Parts: sequence; structure tokens; C-alpha cells
Amino acid sequence: MGLRQRLENLPVGRKLLAALVVLLATVLLLANLAFISAAYWISQQNMTPQALGVLGHLIASPSLAGQVLSSPEAAHEVLLRLESYAPLRSAALYGRDGRLLARIQRGEPLHLPEHVDKVPTWQQLEFRVTQLIELPQPDQPSGHLLLVASSELPGAFYTGTLTASLLILAFSVLLWMLVARQIRRLITRPIRKLEELSRRVTLEENYSLRALRGNRDEIGNLADAFNTMLSRIEAREQQLKRARDEAQNAFDQAQSLTEETRRFNRKLELEVQVRSKIEKKLTGFQNYLNSIIDSMPSALIALDEQLYVTQWNQEASSLSGTPLHEALNQPIFLAFPPLQPFLDQLRHTAELHQVEKIERITWPRNDEPRHYALTFYPLMGGGGRGVVIRIDDITQRLSMEELMVQSEKMLSVGGLAAGMAHEINNPLGAILHNVQNIRRRLSPELPKNLEHSEECGISLTAVNDYLDRRGVPQLLDGIQQAGSRAAKIVSHMLSFSRRSDRQLSPSLLPALIDQALEIAGNDFAPAESFDFKNIRILRDFDPSLGPVLVIANELEQVLLNLLKNAAQSIHQRQSGPPGRIVLRTRRNPPWAEITVEDNGVGIPENVRKRIFEPFFTTKEVGQGTGLGLSVSYFIITNNHKGQMEVQSRPGQGSSFTLRLHLAESPEGAEL
Repeated sequence: MGLRQRLENLPVGRKLLAALVVLLATVLLLANLAFISAAYWISQQNMTPQALGVLGHLIASPSLAGQVLSSPEAAHEVLLRLESYAPLRSAALYGRDGRLLARIQRGEPLHLPEHVDKVPTWQQLEFRVTQLIELPQPDQPSGHLLLVASSELPGAFYTGTLTASLLILAFSVLLWMLVARQIRRLITRPIRKLEELSRRVTLEENYSLRALRGNRDEIGNLADAFNTMLSRIEAREQQLKRARDEAQNAFDQAQSLTEETRRFNRKLELEVQVRSKIEKKLTGFQNYLNSIIDSMPSALIALDEQLYVTQWNQEASSLSGTPLHEALNQPIFLAFPPLQPFLDQLRHTAELHQVEKIERITWPRNDEPRHYALTFYPLMGGGGRGVVIRIDDITQRLSMEELMVQSEKMLSVGGLAAGMAHEINNPLGAILHNVQNIRRRLSPELPKNLEHSEECGISLTAVNDYLDRRGVPQLLDGIQQAGSRAAKIVSHMLSFSRRSDRQLSPSLLPALIDQALEIAGNDFAPAESFDFKNIRILRDFDPSLGPVLVIANELEQVLLNLLKNAAQSIHQRQSGPPGRIVLRTRRNPPWAEITVEDNGVGIPENVRKRIFEPFFTTKEVGQGTGLGLSVSYFIITNNHKGQMEVQSRPGQGSSFTLRLHLAESPEGAEL
């Protein structure tokens, strides 16, 4: 522990006594120093210069000065007489020529100048009192006496000063003891009494104790303040005691309430758990219902009595373009503007609780017209009343209905064509039979022909020669070929128009493609301003391709549609290389691919995206129904579970690809 910390930890009385001791010692030391300094200053400034001046003037008398300057021995003798003078430290005599004659010193030697001319400079550097006295000589140069005073005080002075200091110290000690006694009585003792009282109050916790007032000084004020503090603490202790009693009563009541609350909390916790489970189930059920509603292919919208949206599924967001968070709690005509014309029907449903239906309405969607059926249901229940709107996309259904109507028409036309083919077959058979009979009756190899010619007097050889000259055999060949061709066309028409049993069976694709080519070649006549036979047909068949599971007559119909479209695309060109249709087959397990490629005008991209839509056509009115490719797509994807796609570059041609399942052996291996 340092000295400063020890001093700070001393009692207040000891601190005062220590401060008094330091003060007395400091005063005594400063007084002695001041006394010694004053005595030294007086001796140096007043007494010493006067004494030196007196000595100098005595030696400067003409009679003594002449004797002193007569020789160095005389000068040294005079200086020895001055050696007994206590204040003198050193003396020197300079002759008439200014040089040093003699000198005396006491104590350590001083470096006195050797010439009188150097004395002024030496005096400026010397701190002792010095005097240079001139020794005048009649009719001769003057000599000089240098006197140097001593800087020490006499020993009696120091002895007297020390004695006086000891007396002052003894008196100061007596005074300090008296002051210490009074400090102990007036300061230390009252403070210790307050300290003892404080310890007692702390130990006994008795705040009714009081300190004696004592003197009317700071310690007395401290005692009063201490008593005031004890009074307030006593009052506060009584308040605390009362508050403690009240708190104990409140604690007892709180314990009883806590126990009751604990029982209530247990009951409430059980109820919360049950309710939490119910809420989780309800939340799960609500999410399940929302998932069901969002999974519906129809747009479903629920409205309250004021026709504000309360339920909105994903299909409604997709159809209207309004997300769920923007549609909820909004009027239906703002959330779904296309429904604004039906506000009267919605109000009628909400007020009269009757179902309203709009069988068909057309709205654009993704830049395409779509057909929808609207149904408004009244909503009734404990949660309030309102309206439920269901919007069904009936575009595909209408297309299928129209397709079915067209298919029935085509079936009827097919039946009519079959009947007409049977009727045509009879005269064709007669024509071919008669051509054969004409050839037989003109043949000279039959005896019956020779017999009749002789009876008529006609040479059968001459007749045949005449017929050859007129080209009648060639005409008969033409008739027979035309009849055979017509019979074959009728046979193909009967096969194509025959109703299919929709049974997939293994078939060879090259044979089906050739048959479709023959029908297409007979179908396009020169009356259409172009002939299918003028188009170059290229076959590129994969020899490794085996049987394919198809419905033969339906695949022929698809191929016929593709060939007709390819021929028409080639005919629409203004110029370019000769028309060409390439037919390819490839084996690409598990598919068998058929490609019909032409070098016609091609298909624009905006048309290519819609080319398989029912009743979509770019042909003029009366030249197409828009069902050929849509029926073909339906046959391939639905009836054959295959794929159909188109690629085209405008001005360079188009390529249609059909993918059909390969036939498999009973063991599962492909044939």
C-alpha cells in the first residue's frame, strides 16, 4: 500500500494532526532559511563592503602607500597584517607598473589576475564582494590594492540560529499537543460517537436511537442530519412493515388465486389443445377443399349478397388474369370485367335463389376465341347467402360435337358412295364382259366365227385387217383398260368407305402408303387445273421396319389428307423446281415413323400453331372445311395413341411426321 493511500485511510483527526505537523515543520524550515538568507544578504551588501573600504583607505594613505609599494617584501608584510581580519578572503597588491607584487589567501586558492588591467574583467565573473583601491603616489604612477571578501558567515551565527530553531521547535511541539487534544475533543470524539451509533443501528436494526446534538458546528449538523435520516428510516420501516403485512395477505390471496388459476389453466390448456386439433383439422380440410376447387378445370367463383368475391380458384385467375389476392373482397365486375353484362342474372340468382344458365358465350383467350358455358347457382347456408359462378370451357366439346356431326355426314356420304359403287360395278362389269366378247367373236381361231363369216360371204381375215387399219383393237384395249381402272377405283372406294371396327392390327406400311397414293392419284383430276400424276413421288422405306399396329382404312384416310394437302401446297407455287413429295418410313423404337415431305409454299408460323384445330382453314369458302388435319390428328393421337407433328419453312415446303406403335410378338419382343 502506498504512502498516499495510507494517508487517505487515516481517521479525520489524525489527518488534521498530520497536516498540522507538516505545516509547523514547513513554517520552521522556511523561517530559518529566510533568517539565514537575510543575515547573509545584510553581511554581503552592507557590512563587508564598508569594512573593505575602511581597510583600503587606511592602506591608501600616502605615507603607508609609499612604503607598501617600495618592495614586494614590504607589500607582503602589510598584507600579512590583514590576514587576521575574518571577513577577508584574499588580498593582492599591484605595483606602479600594474603587475602583481604580493598576495594572501585563505582556504582554497583563488585565481587572481596577474595584472591590474585584467581585474575589471575578473570582477564581473567573481560572485564574492571585491574592491579595487587606488594607492596614489606623488609624481609617480599609482599602485592598486585588491580586496576579496569571504562568502561564509561566522560560526556563532549558525550556532545561535540552531539554538533559536530548537526552542521554536519545542514550543511548536507543545502547541501541536494542545491543538491535537482540542481536535480530539472537538472533532475526533463526536465523529467516533456517530460511528459507534451507526454501527449499533446497523447491528441492532434499531432505528429509534438518536445521536446527541453536541456543538452547533458541522459535526452537530451532521448529527442532526443523521437523526433526521434515522427518523425517516424508522417511518419507512414502519411503512414497510405494514406493506409487508399487506403483501403477505396479498401473497396468501395470490396463492389461492394461483391454485385456482392453475386449475383453470389446465382446463384451458386442454380446451386449447382440443381447439388446436380442431383448427388443424379444419385448416387441413380447408386446404383440401381449396386444392379440390383449384384443381377443377372449370372456373369457380363465390360471391356474397352484394356480389363481392369470397372464393376464387386458380382457373378463375387464369381466365380473368386477376390473381387471388387482388380478386378477393372486390366487386365481381372489377375482378372479372367480362361478367359485367350478366350482373342482372347474378342479382336475380341471389335474390330469387334460381339457377341461371348461359349456354354459350365466346371470349378471347391467348389471342384465340374460346367458347364457355356460364352457370349461376344460389348459395344458401349458415354463413350467409350469395351466388356461385361456374365457367366451363366448352370449346373442345363444341368442336367434338361438330366433328361428330361432320363424321356422321361423312359416314352417310360414305354409305351413299358404297351404294353408288355397287351400282357402277354392274355396267362396268357388262362393259368389260362385252369387250371380251367382241375380241372373242373377231378371233379366227373359233370355228363358230369362221362358220358365220362364210355364211355371210365375208372373209374374217379381211375384217380383222380392216379393224387393224382403223385401230379398232386399240380402241378396245382402251375401253378394257378404262373399265379395269374404273373397277379398281370403285373397289378402293368400297374399301375406304367401309366402316372400321377400330381394331388395331399389324400391317405393312409400304402397302398402305401405295394404296393411299393410288387413291390420291385417281382423286385429283385435270379439271382442278393440276394433276397429281405430274408430281414426282419419292419412296424411302426402311427395309428393317416390320408390321405396325394400325387401323388400315383410318391410316389411309390420314395419308390421303396429307397427300392432298401436299399436292395443293405444290400447286400454289408460282415458280420453282418440279413438284416433289417424299414418303419415308423409319424404325425408331418404340415408334414406327412415317414422314410426308413436300416442296410446296410452306406454312406460316401463326398458321402452323393452329393447323390441327377443328374447322380452321386458310382455303377459300367452298374449298375446305378445316377438318382434314384435325380429324387426322384425332385418328393418330386418340385412336392409335401415337404422335403427329409438323415442321415447315415458308417458301421451302412442309414435313408431317406420324409416329405409330410397332407391333409386338406375344412374348413381348417386337416383330
